[in-house]
Parts: sequence; C-alpha cells; structure tokens
Amino acid sequence: MNNTAINKKGQFWSFPVSHFSYFFIWAIVNGYLTLWLEQVAHLTGSESGMVFSLMAGMSLLYQPVFGILSDRLIFKKTLVFIILLAGVMIGPYFQWAFMPLLAGLNAFGVATVTGIYLAFILNGGVSVIEQYIQRASLANSFEFGHSRIGGSIAGMVASFIGGRLFLWAPNAIFWAASFTAFVAVIMFAFFNKIDLSHASLVETTTDKLKLSDVKNVFKLKNFWVLGIFYMGASALYDVFDQQFIIFFHQFFPSVAASTTVYSNTVTAQMIIEILLMIPMPWIINKIGPRNGLLIYGFITALRIIGTALAPNWIFIVALRLLAGFEMPLVLISIMKYISDSFDLRIYATVYALAANFMKQISVFIFSALAGTMYDGIGFQKTYLIMGFVVLAISIFAAIFLKKTTTSHDHEKYTNIEVQE
Repeated sequence: MNNTAINKKGQFWSFPVSHFSYFFIWAIVNGYLTLWLEQVAHLTGSESGMVFSLMAGMSLLYQPVFGILSDRLIFKKTLVFIILLAGVMIGPYFQWAFMPLLAGLNAFGVATVTGIYLAFILNGGVSVIEQYIQRASLANSFEFGHSRIGGSIAGMVASFIGGRLFLWAPNAIFWAASFTAFVAVIMFAFFNKIDLSHASLVETTTDKLKLSDVKNVFKLKNFWVLGIFYMGASALYDVFDQQFIIFFHQFFPSVAASTTVYSNTVTAQMIIEILLMIPMPWIINKIGPRNGLLIYGFITALRIIGTALAPNWIFIVALRLLAGFEMPLVLISIMKYISDSFDLRIYATVYALAANFMKQISVFIFSALAGTMYDGIGFQKTYLIMGFVVLAISIFAAIFLKKTTTSHDHEKYTNIEVQE
C-alpha cells in the first residue's frame, strides 16, 4: 500500500469517530430527556413539550447565523469548538443547575433556559458539524454517508446503554453526553485532517459568497418546496419521537420493563440503520436523492399512522424498526439533493435554512401543541393527525419538488441562478 492510500485512510477514519462523538449527545439527550423531565423533574406532558418547543424556537435564531458563518469559516473550527465545549457542560447543567432553576423560576422559565442551551448544542449546532464533515468529504474524496455511520452507531450505543444508565442513575445520561462531547473536541482538535490539495475547490467557491447570494436563495421556488417538505415530514418525525417513550410505557406493567424493551428496540433499529448506511450512498445515486426524500416521507407517514392504530407493543416495535430505513434515506438524500440542486457556496446556508431552520419552525409550533394534545385527546388520535399531515406533505413534495441533474460536476456551482 502506498503512502497516498495510507494518507487517504487517515483522512477518513477520524470523521466517523467525530460523528459518533457528537451524535451520541443527540441520541442520549433526545432519547431520554422526556423520561427524565417526567420522572426526575416531574413536569407534565405540556411542560415537557414546552422544553422541546423552546429548543426548536431558539434554534430559529441560531440556524441562519450558523449557516452563513459556516459558509464563511469553511474549514476553520472556531464555531465547532464553541458548540462542542458547550456540550461538555451538559452533565454539570442537569446535575447542579436544572433543579435549582426549576425551583427559583417556573416551568416556563426553566424551559426557556434549557431551550436556549440545548438548542445551541443540538438543534443549532448539528448543521455546523454536518456541513463541516460534508465539506471534508468533498476535499478528502469519501462518501459523507459512510462517515455518518458513526452517528448511527452512536444512536445504537446510546439507546443500548441509555436505558441502563437511566435506571442506574438518571443524571448519568447527561454525564455520558459530556464525556463524548469532550471526545469530539479531541477529534476535531488533533485528528480531523483536510486534504489541502483538494480543499481549494471548496474554498474558492465559498470565498465568493456575498450577502446578495444568500438573499437569492429565498427567490428559489425549490428552496421553499424543500423547506415545506422538511417542515412537514422531518419535523413531525422529531415531534413524534419526543414523547414516544411515554406512550410506549402504556403497554407495560412497569417503567423498568418498558424502558428495557424500548432500549433494545432502538438498538435493533440502529443496527438496521448502520447496515443500510453502507450501501445507501450507492442506492441513492441509483434512484436519485429526490426519490430518496419522497420514500422517506411516505415511510414516515406509514409509521406514525400505523403506531396510532397498533393493537399492542409488538406491532409498535415492528413499526419502530422502520426508522432504521428512514434515517439512512433522509440523511444521504438531503446531502446529495442540496449538492445537486444548489450552489456549493451556499451549501451550509441552504442546509441550515431548509433542512434545519424551517424544520425547527414546525417543531417549535408542534412540540407544545402535541404535548397539549397528548394530555387532551390522547396519543393515538394525536398520532393519527400527525401521520396524515406527513402524508399530505409527502404528496405535495412528490408533485412540486424539483428533479435533480444527478451531476456532481463542480463547474455547475460557479454561479447562482434563480430558476422558477
């Protein structure tokens, strides 16, 4: 094996580890925060929904700024480090700050503080981490999806140990998040290397970015169609999962039993996701990223509606495993779709606005609304409404979402053209 091949391997393997380290925070916090809020902080469904709604709401402030900053910083890691260092403080925050804030303020006050903090790390920070590794994949000539396998493994590990950590000591889930955030800091500081001989392609296209280019994004019809799709399908996917574990408890005689089954189910889901992430870039190249997004939307609708109608936990588990198919589809498809349909100079901006900012608007609205609906009409009826909304949005996208050119020739990214 020559030195070039060795160098290429060295420029790939650190990125899946970085994906693992960051997305472990996502998986364990989002997977068990609702349970912690209910059983440790003793919040109601509406109050818990408020926490997630404020997280989504605060991310609306972060996403546009983070997207533009990322397009300007390119491979500079300043913003990445700030986000990850904030992640290191998750354990101390929930161990020593959350309960005093709850006692000193009220549920709305602590939801606001927690939303500002967690949104900075998760809802806002995810686009920064993802776009950095996406650009690294272009410079280092590897598939982003293969690096993202690290994030899928993180989800599996977090779900497998998260339930056990929670039963052992509820606050341990947050200290585990702090530990992997520290690992991510180490990875980005010392191990994530960029092939500078190819980095110039990304840098030269991005250096030309102007404010007028960003403004032109809002004139693109396809940008709005993509954003609406994410506001419906992907946002309600997240809202559906926020308090799913509480719904799941209703089918078991004890919290311990349901938590164990839930943990094992999500672990199996993540195994499916990991296995599919390997061939998924090739599959998406064959069927096209647009079709990948549409399939994701229809599977999501099926899973939510099916869960609402499921007679027992066995059916719910089977439907939950469909998430193992959903995530590889959307994660690979959205990256390739944006690369194929928009100027690379505004890649992070489009990703932040369409796939995160507009999505979080929907999460902000529906998180609190869903929490109230859970308390008022129950989980099943709420899930039915969610499922049919996702189905309608997916049909809308099937009609109006623009087909891609399926070309990865970077020459097409030298100018922004507003097309209707």
